[in-house]
Amino acid sequence: MTRVALVPGCLALLPEYASLEDPVHDLRAACLAAVAWLGEDVRVVAGAQGARVATALLAEVGTAPVDSGEAAYLIVGNGSARRSEKAPGHLDPRAAGFDDVLGKALATPDPEALGALDLQLADELWADVGPIVEAAELLRGVTTVAVDYEDDPYGVRYWVARWADR
Repeated sequence: MTRVALVPGCLALLPEYASLEDPVHDLRAACLAAVAWLGEDVRVVAGAQGARVATALLAEVGTAPVDSGEAAYLIVGNGSARRSEKAPGHLDPRAAGFDDVLGKALATPDPEALGALDLQLADELWADVGPIVEAAELLRGVTTVAVDYEDDPYGVRYWVARWADR
């Protein structure tokens, strides 16, 4: 059985950003549940920041990324960071539409739509979708989809999702 999970590369998930009160409690809980669901052999598809987040989440559930062999996949990426005036990239009116297309393609799942995402627009919207586009083919033929988290705290669109082929 193939298992694939998506978590965001949110720096607040890293131990070095921990505080007395967790500002992303619900997001963290969904991420940890998705990462634990993957099992022990997990290959990470992420950029540099996402790889840091993936390593921290995997360590928290007691495993480490693998480079070879049969594995589940942990994709680290997120939607736009320009969804509100207080977002890191400030408000961009194109952000909501971009994230709607991305969210629908993740929930369906639609590998063609994910592979066809406008990477230039994604860059302008501060969306980290490169790993999602890179891993889109992993979602071909999945039969089970669960979107465990979908929200935009701090003006950044995050999803936690899981896919399996049975």
